[in-house]
Amino acid sequence: MRNNNAILWLLPALGVVIAAETARPRGVGPDFAKFYRSSQSFTCISNPSIHLSLSQVNDDYCDCPDGSDEPGTSACSYLSDHSPPSPANRPFGDVNTTLGLPGYYCKNKGHQPSYVPFQNVNDGVCDYELCCDGSDEWAGVGGTVCEDKCKEIGKVWRKHDEERKRAMGAAGKRRKELAIEAARLRTEVEDRIKTLETQIEGSELKVNGLEAELAEVEKKEMGKVVRGPAKGNKISVLAGLAKQRIEELREALQNVRDQRNSGRERIKELENILSLFKEEYNPNFNDEGVKRAVRSWEEYAARDKPADGDTAHDRDLDDITKADGESGVINWEEWEDQESSDIEVRTCTLWRLEYCEFGKAYLFLVYKFEEYLPKPIRDWIDQKLQDLRVLLNENGILARTDTSSTESKVVVEARNALKAAQDDLNNLRNELRNHKEDLDKDYGVDGVFRVLKGHCVSKDSGEYTYELCWLNTTKQKSKKGGGETGMGNFVRIDATFADEGVSPDGKGLGTGQRVTLRYENGQHCWNGPNRSTLVVLACAERDEIWKITEEEKCVYRMEVGTPAVCDPAANGAQKGSQAKDEL
Repeated sequence: MRNNNAILWLLPALGVVIAAETARPRGVGPDFAKFYRSSQSFTCISNPSIHLSLSQVNDDYCDCPDGSDEPGTSACSYLSDHSPPSPANRPFGDVNTTLGLPGYYCKNKGHQPSYVPFQNVNDGVCDYELCCDGSDEWAGVGGTVCEDKCKEIGKVWRKHDEERKRAMGAAGKRRKELAIEAARLRTEVEDRIKTLETQIEGSELKVNGLEAELAEVEKKEMGKVVRGPAKGNKISVLAGLAKQRIEELREALQNVRDQRNSGRERIKELENILSLFKEEYNPNFNDEGVKRAVRSWEEYAARDKPADGDTAHDRDLDDITKADGESGVINWEEWEDQESSDIEVRTCTLWRLEYCEFGKAYLFLVYKFEEYLPKPIRDWIDQKLQDLRVLLNENGILARTDTSSTESKVVVEARNALKAAQDDLNNLRNELRNHKEDLDKDYGVDGVFRVLKGHCVSKDSGEYTYELCWLNTTKQKSKKGGGETGMGNFVRIDATFADEGVSPDGKGLGTGQRVTLRYENGQHCWNGPNRSTLVVLACAERDEIWKITEEEKCVYRMEVGTPAVCDPAANGAQKGSQAKDEL
């Protein structure tokens, strides 16, 4: 009995709530119901100083400057923030004409509620995409009857919504994986930079040491009495000529041997063909040409054949065709490095006695005398003589030895070693510079595009196949053959605002700030600019080109889905997106 009394006490309050809900005018959403609760009058939302009677609400006449008195009709549909002010559409004087309502409210029971533009109210068209309950055509203009399809549409929408949520969840997961991989790749670059800096320090020390070594070698060689360019004793010159001639003969012998072996193989092949021909031909077939060929083969086969090959002879040829260094027969370096016992000059002068007969004898005695000295003293004298010669060369008293065309083996080896070390050092410095520039590049939030760089995605569209290579190029390829057309080279990462719809499968840019990739300076367009492409990105489960358009001549726009721009904190939703219900 006590519970019944409590229920009786709650009934009046519940009736008030129901009455308030029932009293809400047509086309008013829950967010704006508070402006319509008064039972005495209505106050314009954007102009509180204007009061109207309740009978003026939804009377198909625009009384409020903001149109808030006509939430369920199209009487105030001419009011728009995008239309310029004029006496025709601003009869209220200096008042606030900002729209008070977002549109006509459709409850869409069984689906998602939404607002319909006022100009769509009672226009004779069923706008099921926004108002699936058909309440926007409540007047039945022209006999229009819009059935309530929210149950069916809502069922399809919920199915697609589940798929979208699943895809966005997978996209968010993939986005996290990209961020982790991008961090790993960046760490690898940073570690490589540290390694390169250490290697460069070592290479610089090595180059400095080789430079000092080369200078020391050149200094020592400068102090030596050397032959002039292209000069040498008869033995070394003859050895060089003999080596060159032997190499030519060895190559010729190898070529002849290869031709012989090839000829043997061809003869064996032809003999097998003719032998098979003899066995399989039909003797009863009256063809004189065939019979004559068979007889010739029989005569050829009956002759004495030379041996197929002499193993010992081939083994000798193998030894002959080996390089001298491998066979050990001649050590050419020993003969080519022979130093001349005489210094060659052109004239016999007082300063060049060695060219004269008595000069040669004099030098012979001097050089022979050196052999009687102890080795330490001999080495000391040689060093002093070399130092004296270097000093005279450096001060211009004695002409330097011409080494422009010939250098000693020691100098050449030292110079080559220095050049190789310098090349290695330059390569390390270039690699270090490239890695440092790579760290300074913009790879997007969390550097996710570092992982995608160089990977490509393509889409067939009409007569062409379009290809997007992340942070590299965009291309257009004809399906009818021919070359490809460059649509742009990557320049930078940018952003733009998008306000577009999303298809039921979730493919679309939606509304909000979107990441863009700019590709410029592509192949020149005939009678136009260089091709360029603006790639607008949206969150998706996988990399996919959705749409390609040519906004103006040779200026393209790609809409691309990728998990790289998803927000993992929002479970895969777009970064900077605004909530918007789509069917």
